[in-house]
Amino acid sequence: MSWFENAVFYHIYPLGLTGAPPQNPYEAPVHRLNALRPWAAHLAELGCTALYIGPLFESVGHGYETTDYRRLDSRLGSNRDLKDFVACCHSLGVRVILDAVFNHTGRDFFAFRDLLARREASAYRDWYRVNFRGDNGCHDGLSYETWGGYELLPRLNLQNPAVLRYHLDTVRFWVEEFDVDGLRLDAADQLDFEFLRALRAFTDRLKPEFWLMGEVIHGEYGRWVRDDMLHSVTNYRLHKALYSSHNDRNYFELAHTVEQLGPLCHRLYSFADNHDTERIQTRLRCKADYLPLHLLLFTLPGVPSVYYGSEFAVEGKKERGSDASLRPALRLEDHRDEPHAALIRALAGARSGEPALCRGSYERLILTTGHFAFARRAGEREALIAVNNGDSAVSLSLPARLERYRSVLDGEVRRAEGGCLRLELPPHGGVLLLPEKGGAAAPDPIPAAADWKAVLAETLPARPESAFAPEAELPPPPAGKSLDEMTVPELQALILRKLAANGPVTDRMRREVGENVYPDSLRNWARSFRS
Repeated sequence: MSWFENAVFYHIYPLGLTGAPPQNPYEAPVHRLNALRPWAAHLAELGCTALYIGPLFESVGHGYETTDYRRLDSRLGSNRDLKDFVACCHSLGVRVILDAVFNHTGRDFFAFRDLLARREASAYRDWYRVNFRGDNGCHDGLSYETWGGYELLPRLNLQNPAVLRYHLDTVRFWVEEFDVDGLRLDAADQLDFEFLRALRAFTDRLKPEFWLMGEVIHGEYGRWVRDDMLHSVTNYRLHKALYSSHNDRNYFELAHTVEQLGPLCHRLYSFADNHDTERIQTRLRCKADYLPLHLLLFTLPGVPSVYYGSEFAVEGKKERGSDASLRPALRLEDHRDEPHAALIRALAGARSGEPALCRGSYERLILTTGHFAFARRAGEREALIAVNNGDSAVSLSLPARLERYRSVLDGEVRRAEGGCLRLELPPHGGVLLLPEKGGAAAPDPIPAAADWKAVLAETLPARPESAFAPEAELPPPPAGKSLDEMTVPELQALILRKLAANGPVTDRMRREVGENVYPDSLRNWARSFRS
């Protein structure tokens, strides 16, 4: 079994956590990365076995406008600091995954600076897609493709062999210099497929079990998760279903999402929040749903991840024009003895040591709007999971293959009779039952949801109406146009028609299409359909 199948991830946005200034002064290195060593010990103590950290390399501001791929951002320190930090993590049994921004650079990247200075005579003119007869908002006397329309992020031409060689040499440098264990590929849904295949072949030879995970928000995940491309992608569909199934008091959406993804779900990177989304404690209308939501995160098929601070129920609301509140500076000493962290510790420990939860099959046992139960099985091992999002207690009877189970949350032994296990679930509660191990010490009890400073539900904005007309009213696909020639509305309409050909188009699917305004992502999404 590969290490990442058994992993529990922790996610750190280092520029935020260390309190680095939002703009890079390009001065002498400030060794803020060293302040993350206690966090490495903390995440290992939580039971996390892998760290996704980034962006890390020299950049202008938020980290994704890279100016030097081979030097730690001076706001975080020196390359020596990064090498020592990775070694520290490894000594704790924690693998380290870096953020890799291969789709675009910052304007201060050496190749782009040379392009601006030498124009048509630049040796790097084909590293980007440039129109020397155009202009842009920076008045460079030329125009160029960008990521998401942001001129601070010029898009690289990944079909250029020189760009491919540069990126592969960079990955080799990261492995040889820092001994990293894998990459999270930023904007992977916009990366050229041949580039991804070349990267996978290269890293397979470079380091055994090197892990590649891509940020993919839209499209069929199986188009990227392949033996010749990526090991995993971000499971945004599960992310959305986790919080909305609790806010809407409707577990049908969550169960449908898991079952629609099928076996692929086991390989996907699961998360409740990250550096681009609102904190889960802010998202939840009823804060007590923190327990059932995280119980599901750690027990449904997938590789679970915890975003720094969310184990302490830190809040953060996405603001127009700024993600700063999602990426705050935190002091570890301010969050000792948090009951939420005790829950995460129990769940992470249970998952890491249990094959039924890491790679076991999934079978739904009970499903209503208010409660959901399922089994995970691997050989003779069986885990039983049940959750309740309602305001009242509920009694459930589950089919059970074993006679004795131990509860991860309270340490109590539960006995089945005649192949049936009877449970009482408290409001906004849940249970994780694993086969009892004779003589094993019971875990420390986890505080009940009622003790978690739960507050009254807060009102959230109503969901927007779909921006699209029914499929019958959509304009027909433009005749004779290739995907590269289509406009964003044309690509969106095409994708909706392809979705409709495969089954009913839900409001969620319509919103996902409408929110995706990136041509490259839409083209890759359209190509991901089999017909």
